[in-house]
Formats: sequence, structure tokens, C-alpha cells
Amino acid sequence: MRILIANRGEIARRIIRTAARLGHETVAVYADPDRHAPFVAEAAAALHLGPAELDRSYLAIDRLLDAAQRSGATAVHPGYGFLSENPGFARAVVEAGLLWIGPHAEAIERMGSKIEARGLAAAAGVPTIPGFDESQAPADLARAAEGIGYPVLVKAAAGGGGKGIRIVREASEFEAALDEATREAMRSFGNPDMIVERYVERARHIEVQIVGDRHGNMVDLGTRECSVQRRYQKLLEEAPAPNLPEATRAGLRDSARALASSIAYDSAGTVEFVVDDDSGEFFFLEMNTRLQVEHPVTEAITGIDLVELQLDSAEGKPLPIEQHELHFDGHAFEARINAEDASADFAPQIGRVSQLHVPAGVRWESGIDAGSEITPHYDPMLAKLIVHGPDREAARRRLAAALDELLIGGLVTNTGFHRWLIDQPPVAQGRVTTKFLEESELPAADEGEVPSELAARAWAEARRDARGPGPWSALDSFRLTPHRPTRNVALRDRHDVVHEISLDSAEERIVQRRPVAVDLARREVVLNLAGHTHTFRVLSRSEHWAPSSASAGHDSAEATRSPFPAVVTETPVGAGDAVLAGDVVVVIEAMKMLHSLTARGSGIVKAVHVSVGESVDSKQVLVSYESATTDPTDSKIDEEASRGDQR
Repeated sequence: MRILIANRGEIARRIIRTAARLGHETVAVYADPDRHAPFVAEAAAALHLGPAELDRSYLAIDRLLDAAQRSGATAVHPGYGFLSENPGFARAVVEAGLLWIGPHAEAIERMGSKIEARGLAAAAGVPTIPGFDESQAPADLARAAEGIGYPVLVKAAAGGGGKGIRIVREASEFEAALDEATREAMRSFGNPDMIVERYVERARHIEVQIVGDRHGNMVDLGTRECSVQRRYQKLLEEAPAPNLPEATRAGLRDSARALASSIAYDSAGTVEFVVDDDSGEFFFLEMNTRLQVEHPVTEAITGIDLVELQLDSAEGKPLPIEQHELHFDGHAFEARINAEDASADFAPQIGRVSQLHVPAGVRWESGIDAGSEITPHYDPMLAKLIVHGPDREAARRRLAAALDELLIGGLVTNTGFHRWLIDQPPVAQGRVTTKFLEESELPAADEGEVPSELAARAWAEARRDARGPGPWSALDSFRLTPHRPTRNVALRDRHDVVHEISLDSAEERIVQRRPVAVDLARREVVLNLAGHTHTFRVLSRSEHWAPSSASAGHDSAEATRSPFPAVVTETPVGAGDAVLAGDVVVVIEAMKMLHSLTARGSGIVKAVHVSVGESVDSKQVLVSYESATTDPTDSKIDEEASRGDQR
């Protein structure tokens, strides 16, 4: 079989690995930013799709089918995200005479609508959250909210990835929340339909992995806990879900099989539930008719390759395992490693991965290698770090140790956040709800003198080791006077701050076992401190040690600036418009997240310096003002309008 992978990054590499083990060839497709990505080099063949814009590359069905025809592919695997849950794509693949590696199109279609999925779940005897979807009239939805009782959730019927969702706590907020969610749903999915349902205050997000074949066989592969979330985006997952009453666990698994069987589901998929942590009640949330990002934790405790089962089912083979044969071994965690700065409200980051060192004994699923360029065009997930242990506490400790050793140089990631996260008592005890991060005080950035001093010592030690043995090196601490010689090292951190460190040559070797990587040619030191990776540039004597010119002039004008590299999606104001503090002046997209930038104060727009579709750099002026009564410089990001859409 020759499989075209209609996806990118780490999931493309994941599929390539299993396909190669089974003797299948793979074909990668790529957009311009991915031309040199690892998955492109690892496939047997690779074809160019188009530019970075998704509708001209990874979402362009005609281009994907053309690539399949030109490459001689006989099958298509959609991975997850993009077109994996698009029934039109599934049908187009089959109509083109290709094998679709996924569930049949009708199953995708029926579960793609949350309204129809709720009805199917109820018909299959699966508990559903009290809700309303019989009418889309705003007045009817508002009356339904009153009947259900506040707080309620309004969410897109065709949604996913956290878009088109609002929590409403009182009747006076309903109209505005419904309007926001409807507009966001229409922009994201082309479908404005909404559901109103009861909001569970202490909710856990639990899911069940299921797999079916084309012979009517169905098994579930147990539960996963996915409650550590931010803006409805999962960050940390584990299997099996901890601290569930046995009756709840059995009910979840039985319900998942019943629902999947009711639609003759014939591939890998996930049924997701909300579990009330107070009562143990559970309710159907949605069914994802594809592979999940977190599937490795299930593979770790079952020993089953889910991609292999997908391929077998697509080829018409029966499942190789029955429910009573399933065995769970230990516990597994997965941390999503994202290019984002947790200390700066999880702002997305771009840059070049200068160095990459992954600890031994872990599973590392990534779309990156050393040298990879991280662009603003796709979601921020770089990799998944998966650990397995004989029990939950052993697995948690292994994740902590792995995070302490992982080095990703050149850009900021959320590894330090994860290291903090897994030591928090609710996480350590397995008692987390989806509101955990919302209710927690996140750690402040750790950018003090300690990492710079350690980096300076590591640099000095590496320089000395590189010189090798010799008569002068052997003297080391020899001196004719009581004076202790020092060595000065100047380093520049990611904020362009220069640290001048004076080292006592007799104490340079204190770094020792601390995770550190030194690149003498690039004059770079990468250091892990409490899970945080710090990257320093060592300045030569000939370099000017003041901050670089790139950081100058950012705050010299009354302007709204981009907080990070992004693409402009909306410019709701124009020259001459009056704005007030809090008015949205530009909407940008970075790594599949929309961010509304608002004015700090009132004034008149002097000029809009960008247009829709334009790529902008960090700190670039987007809108300038005149006659401002309050300096609107460094406009804030409207958190309520910022929503994620991870694959």
C-alpha cells in the first residue's frame, strides 16, 4: 500500500513510522513553510501543495487528490485536525478510487454535528447533559437557558478546538455571549447553529478510546484523563483516568461502545464525556471520529498500535483483539510541548530550534529536529513527551525527571510550566477539574542571575575541555600571588539583556551533571533549570555588549503593536476613526489562535499600517493614533476574544 498522508508535523512522522514497520510506502505533502520539515524527508516521496495559507495547501481537497494521483498513492491517511473529520473529503477520497484510512463518511457526518450526536447518544442510552437545540431563535435559546438554570454553556453545534464556546452565569449576559459565540462559530466553521446546555461547575474531561472494524466488532481501550486545559485546549493527558468510582468507569466504557456500535463505527475514535467530580455523574460531550493527539498514552498502557489498527480496519481485516483479552499495564502521562511563553500569558513563540536533546527512556513524538524553523502559520505544538511507569506516581516522577533533562534551545516553550504543573497537589493526587488552571496562580518567569551564571560556567568549562590536555592547561589553578584569577563572560538572553559574569577559574566546574548543551561554533549555551530551558548567546570580545538594535524603539510612538509574529485577519478601524479604551483595532492570528488587540486609551486613528492577510513581526506597528488622551502604546490582548484551535 502507498499511503498519502494528508497532514504534517508530528502526526505525519507517527504514521510514517508505523507504515514503514508494516512494509507500506508513504507520501508526504507539504506547504511552503514545511519544505525542510523532518516529516518531508522521512517519507518515501514528497509533493509540494502550495503556500502557507491552509485553503491553498492542507485544506485544499483538489490539491491533495491531485497529489495522490501524481504520486501513485493507493490510500489516504488524514491524521488529525485539518480534514480528518470532513465527510466531504472522505467521500472524495473514495470516489477517486483510493482507500480512506478512517471511519466511513456517514459516521463522520453524523458525529460532526453536536446536535445530531446528542440525539444519537440519547437513543443509544448514553446520558447527555440537559440542554436545548430544537430552535436557533435567540429568544428560544434564552428561554431554554432560563429553564435549564444558570450557569449555562452556549457552544457551536459544529464546533471543536474551543471555538464558539461561552460560559454564561446570568441572564443579563446571555445575549452578548450568544452573539459572540455565533459569530465565532460562523467564522470558524461556516455554521452558526448553537446548543445551550447545563454548565457543570466541577467538571472532569474524561474520554474513552474505541476501535471498530468492518465486521461489527468493537472494543474500548480504556479511559484517559484530559482535564488540565487552558481555553479548552488540553495540555496534559494521562491513562487510565485516576480516582474514578468503578461504577462510573464501567459506565463510561459501556456507553462509549454502545454509541460507537450504534453507528457501525469502523476505525479508531474517541468518545468524550463530562464527569461531575462531586456526584460522579457522567454526560456525553462529543465523539471525535479520528485519532486523538493523546493516543500514545493509551498505546503505552495497552501495548496496541492504534495506527496499525486503523490500517487493518481500512483494509477490511478484523480486529486482532477481543474485549476480554485487553490488559492494562501501569500508567502513562503525555505533556504537550508548545512553543509558547507561559509567563507572558502563553503568547505563541517562533524561532529556530538551535539545539535539541531528548532524555533517554521516554517516547518523543515531535515535528521538529535541531535546525527546525517554527513559524506563525500552524498551531504551537512542537512535540509530545510521553512516559510510562508501573503506577501513576512512578510515571509522574518519570515525567518530572524527563522535563528536568529536556533541552530545546533557541525559543521559549512551556516545559517549565509543565514541570511546575505536575508537582501541584491536585495534579499529583489526580484530583483535577477543567477549572484548575483558571483557579491557579501560575508561576512567574525565572530569568534571574542564576541561569546566566551557570551558563557562563558551562561555557568556560566547555572552552577549557575543547583546548584539550597540554602543559599550560595542566597548571590550571597555579599562581605566584595570593590573587585568584577571574574570567569574564558576557551573555545575552532572549530579552536582549546582557549578563556580565565574573568567574573564579577554580570554581568553573560546578555545572557537572546539570542538563546543559554548549555549541562553541555558534557561541550558544542552552541550560535546563527547573524544567525551564534558557538559551544564551555568548558575546565575543569584538562584539558590542549593549542590547542589540532589534530591541530599540518599540515604545517610541502612540501605537498598537503586534505582541508576537502573526498574520492579520481583521482591521475593524480605519484612518480618522475615533476609538475608546478597549475597542478592538486589529485581530491577528498566530499558531491557529485569534487574538483581538485593543486600544489602551481614547483617540483618533492616524493610520492602519497593515492589511488583512499580511504577516507581521513582533513589536511591528499595526495602528498609530493622534489626539490620544491616554497613551495606547502596548495595547492589550482581549482575552475573551482569544480562542484556540489546535489540531
